Amino acid sequence: MLQILREFPDDPILSAYVIDDVWDDMKAMKDWKCMISMLLDETPTIEVTDVDATNLVRLLNASTKKAVGEKIVPSTDNRKPHYTKAQKEAIDNNRREITAALMKSYPQLLQKYIADKAKLPSLVEILLLLNLELYSLKRREQSFKSVLDLIAEAFFKHGEEDALKSCIKAISFCSTESQADLRDYAQNKLKDIENELLDKLKAAIKAVKVGDDEYSLLVNLKRLYELQLKKNVVNEDLYDDLAGILRDVKGLDDEVLGFVLLNMYLQVAWSLCSIDSENPSEVSLTVLLSKRTNLFEQLEHIMCSLVVVHEERRRTVLPFRVSIILAEMWNLFRKSKYASTTLESLGYYPDSSTVEKFWKLCQQILNISDETEEEYANEEYIEETNKDAVLLAASKLVINNTVSRDYLGPEIISHFVMHGTSTTEIIKHLITVLKKTSNDIPQMFLEAMKRAYQRHMEEQLKSNYVTVTGKSFTDCVELAKRLSGTFSGVARSKFRLDILKIVKDGISYAFVDAPKQLSFLEAAVIPFVSKLAASDILDILKDVKRRAENVNSYENPSGWRPYHTFIEHLHERYAKNEAMQDEGDGTAVRRRGRPRKVRNMEGKKLFHGEGSSGEDSISITEQNSQDDDDEEEQQPLIHSIKTSASKLKALKITQQQQEARGQTGTSSATGRNS
Repeated sequence: MLQILREFPDDPILSAYVIDDVWDDMKAMKDWKCMISMLLDETPTIEVTDVDATNLVRLLNASTKKAVGEKIVPSTDNRKPHYTKAQKEAIDNNRREITAALMKSYPQLLQKYIADKAKLPSLVEILLLLNLELYSLKRREQSFKSVLDLIAEAFFKHGEEDALKSCIKAISFCSTESQADLRDYAQNKLKDIENELLDKLKAAIKAVKVGDDEYSLLVNLKRLYELQLKKNVVNEDLYDDLAGILRDVKGLDDEVLGFVLLNMYLQVAWSLCSIDSENPSEVSLTVLLSKRTNLFEQLEHIMCSLVVVHEERRRTVLPFRVSIILAEMWNLFRKSKYASTTLESLGYYPDSSTVEKFWKLCQQILNISDETEEEYANEEYIEETNKDAVLLAASKLVINNTVSRDYLGPEIISHFVMHGTSTTEIIKHLITVLKKTSNDIPQMFLEAMKRAYQRHMEEQLKSNYVTVTGKSFTDCVELAKRLSGTFSGVARSKFRLDILKIVKDGISYAFVDAPKQLSFLEAAVIPFVSKLAASDILDILKDVKRRAENVNSYENPSGWRPYHTFIEHLHERYAKNEAMQDEGDGTAVRRRGRPRKVRNMEGKKLFHGEGSSGEDSISITEQNSQDDDDEEEQQPLIHSIKTSASKLKALKITQQQQEARGQTGTSSATGRNS
C-alpha cells in the first residue's frame, strides 16, 4: 500500500482516492495497531521513510474515517447516509477498537510528529473520531490530558491553516463531547489557549508598532481567527488593539491587513450575538455601534483605495476579503431585520454611492483572468477568497433586500454569461429566487441588458469602430437569450405581459437618440420577440414602423441597419407564429415526402401543474437536470442561495473525481504489478 502511495507524495486528494478504492478489499487497512507500530518505529525490519510516514498518517486518518462511516473523497451526494442496525453496531465496534489501539500510543505519536506540519493535521483530527468515553471507563484520564496538552502546544508551534484548524477543532470537540472531569479539563485548556494567545498578540502588536517584522503578528492573527470561529473571545481591549493596528501602522502587508479585518468582523459579530434582544442594555448597544461604525469606516476607506489602485495591488487576496466582509456586515445589520424591534437602532442601510463602489470592486474581481486566479490556488484560506464567494456575498445582498435591488440586481444579472459555469449557476439561482420574491423582473431584466449594452458601447468607443461580432456584443446577445429562455413553455403565456413590457420598453430605449442605440434591438430585444404571440408581434411591428415614419433611414444606412434587420425579423416571427397557431387550431397543412417522425419527448414543467409546448421539448438528460432545478425552486427562500454554493462544489468535485479516478486507476495497476 505504501508503495502505491509513493506515487502521490504531495497530493492528499489522490491518496484519498487510492485508499477509498482499496479499503474494502485490503484487510491490512484496518490493522491500526500495525500502522501505529510502524509510525513509532517499533518494527525495525521495515524501513519507513519520511514520505512513507506522511502517507501512513494519512492512511491511518482515512482508514479511521472509513471505519466509522465517514466519507474520505468528495461527493456530490450530501444526504446523510442511512445505516442498518448491524451497520451501526459495526461502526461502534470499530470506533472502540481504534480508540483502544490509540489510547496508550496517541501521546507518543503526537510527541514525535508535533513539529511536522505535513503530518500533524491528519494525526490531530483522529481525536474527533474516537470514543472519548472509553478514556474514563479504561482509567486513561492521564493519557487524554497528555493528548490535549500536546495539541495545545502544537497550536503555538505552527502558523499554517490546516494545523491551526485541526488543533482548535479537536480541543473544542473535547470540551463538549468528553465526560465529566475530562470535559472540564478540555474547557480549561481552551481558556488557557485564549489567554496565552492574547498575550502573544499584544506583544506582536507592540513589536510591529516599533518597526519589527510582521510575521509574529500575522501568525497570531491567524490563530485568533481560528479561535474566534469556534468561540467568543471576550476581552475589553481586543477590538481597540486591532483597530489600533490599522490606525498606527502604515504600509501593512495585505495578508496582515486582511486578517485584522476578519478578526474585527468576528468581534463585532460576537458582540451582536451576546446582546439580549428582549432587554438590551444601552451600554452594550453603544459599544457595539461604536465598533460597527469604526469597522465600516475602515472597510470603506480600504475599498476606495482598492477601486482606484494599480493592477498589482488587485492581484492580492485583499479585494476579496474587503468585498466579502463588507457584504456580510451589511447583511448582519440590514435594516429590515431590526425594524420595529427593541434593536431597531442597529438597522443599517448603506448609501447608494458606497454600494456602487462595492460593486465596482466586485466587477474588478470578476474580471480577474483565470490564469491569475489559479495563482491563488495554493494559498491558504482560498475557499473564502475566490470569484464565486464574492458573487455569492453580493447575491445575498439582493435576496435579503439589504441594498437597493433596482441597482445591484440588474448589475449582477448583467454578468450572467460572462465568467464561466460556476458564476452562471449562482446567477441562475439568484434569478429563481427573485422570480418568487420580486414583482419587478421585467424591469430588472431590461436594466441588466442595458448595463451589458452600455459596456458594449464603451468598448466600441475604445476601439473606434462598430461591430456586431465582438465579444461585448456577443455577451449582450447571449445574456438576452438566457434571460428570454427563462420564459419557456407555458411560462410564455403566464408571463406574456412581462415579456411584452420588456420588448416595448426595450424598443423605446433603442430609439432614444436614434440611430445611436438601434443595435440594442439586435443585442437584446430580438430573443424576447420570439416568445410573443402573433397578435402581439403585429402590434409591435406597427409601433416600430410608426417610430421611423418621418425618418429617411437611407441617409445613414449603417446606423439604421439594425432597424431594418429587426423589422425583417418581426415579419418572419409573425408569419411563423401565425402558421403555428393555424396548426394548433386544426388547420390541415399538406406535407410532401416521408411523414415526420413522432418524437416522444416530454418537456420539463417550469412551473408546477402546467405543461410545456412541443416547441420547447428537451432531451431526457436536460429534463433530469431541470427537474433538479424544480426541487431547488421548492426550497424555502433562506436555502436558495446555499443551493448554488452546493451546486458549484458539485461541478468542481465532478471534474476532480474524473481526473483523480483516471490517475488512480493507472497508479493502482502499477502498485499491483509491483
